[in-house]
Amino acid sequence: MRACPGCGARHSQPFADAKVEPDTLGAYAFASRKLPEYMHYALVVCLECDLLYANPAPERSSLESAYRDAAFDASDESRYAGLTYASYLPRIAAKLADREGALDIGTGDGAFLEQLLQHGFSEVVGVEPSAAPVAASKPEIRPLIRHAPFRKTDFRPESLRLITCLQTIEHVYDPIALCRDAFALLRPGGAFFLVCHNRRALLARALGLKSPIFDVEHLQLFSPKSLRIVLERAGFSRVALHPVLNRYPINYWARLSPIPNALKPRALAALRASGLGNFTIAAPVGNLAAIAYK
Repeated sequence: MRACPGCGARHSQPFADAKVEPDTLGAYAFASRKLPEYMHYALVVCLECDLLYANPAPERSSLESAYRDAAFDASDESRYAGLTYASYLPRIAAKLADREGALDIGTGDGAFLEQLLQHGFSEVVGVEPSAAPVAASKPEIRPLIRHAPFRKTDFRPESLRLITCLQTIEHVYDPIALCRDAFALLRPGGAFFLVCHNRRALLARALGLKSPIFDVEHLQLFSPKSLRIVLERAGFSRVALHPVLNRYPINYWARLSPIPNALKPRALAALRASGLGNFTIAAPVGNLAAIAYK
């Protein structure tokens, strides 16, 4: 059985039984910003740090294979997300000695790499385990992306000023190891910028297991308490947490909504046909940003 991947404790209580139908998981099961399948592994809550996590979890090798082969059709949504997260860059950069060396973990099609460049960061690189989003990236951004899982050994210690990990920490097998690796790669005074789902957010609690955050992709889900604990255990200080106001087209919000699957395709088609789905709406749907420093 799996110990808490945030604090290592083994004191947990059941949260939800497993709900996985492997035969129904298609090419988009491990893709970003997909239609929700409302499937998840057996979930427990850590009684020490409040992390919600899969127990047991699938093998690391099977996860890497699933992400490598996942499909991708979310370039528009990726661009909107990049703009949202880029709004945090000025306040982060104001506390950095320079903007030399930035790494984006789980970069997808590199939309956020483009934002890093526009905000004056140099020596920018992203890592992405899935082939499809790399292939969908802009020609001028693609050379900046390494098609591989994130590995600390691929980078020099203390060589980076900023590391970002946006909607990725829920997916990794060992989140505390990722945070410790990020700490080791940052120069003193460097920043770690992380965005994840907040399982304690009002919308997540209101929707319960019908929330799209409960998904086979997510091996753990954080609360403000558990996220702070993980970052501080990894060595970070000056940890600041912020709610995120996401802006997406109505089409995307409808994809994530708990409309019954039998009706959702027709609803989405109607939104596209009317043009209404192209309008954007900003909403606090429960994402959580963390900024921490070495």
